[in-house]
Amino acid sequence: MARLTVPQLKKKLRKIKLLALDVDGVLTDDSIYFGADGFEMKKFNISDGLFMVLAMRAGLKIAIVSSRPSKATTTRMNDLGVKYVLQEAKDKAIVIKPLLDQLNIDYKDIAFVGNEILDINLVRKAGIGIAIADSSDKLIDAADFVTQKNGGRGAVREVLEFYFEAVKKDPKSYLR
Repeated sequence: MARLTVPQLKKKLRKIKLLALDVDGVLTDDSIYFGADGFEMKKFNISDGLFMVLAMRAGLKIAIVSSRPSKATTTRMNDLGVKYVLQEAKDKAIVIKPLLDQLNIDYKDIAFVGNEILDINLVRKAGIGIAIADSSDKLIDAADFVTQKNGGRGAVREVLEFYFEAVKKDPKSYLR
């Protein structure tokens, strides 16, 4: 599949109305820590979170679409102010459809960032399908763009920096 160049990606990012993100392996390094009592912990990238907040302040809607239900994910997204958190999404393209209807947008109006084979369907349907650098080979084959950074290591910030450049907004303007 032909990949988008960075200028082509930026041109397409100007038109998106929603950025949808997987969690495990995208916002995290694909690790989960479990205690003996079943207590779950995840390591989220702070810079990814900062740029998510700045992008939302700049008017971009952000949604989480994860196949795993996780209290750690819920807590982190509440901390960031992410309104749309869809978990237990076995087929992410189907699970996100009611949200798209609610927001009166179509698949072509979203960018989706994933890392694993279960993300392929939504990567293909989204207006921009993005794989992070350390994604599964099958997802990379299906994606329009592949980040330079790995999951949990600034890949989401990388995409959002391109977004800010595309819409000609300075992220520093949204710091409070």
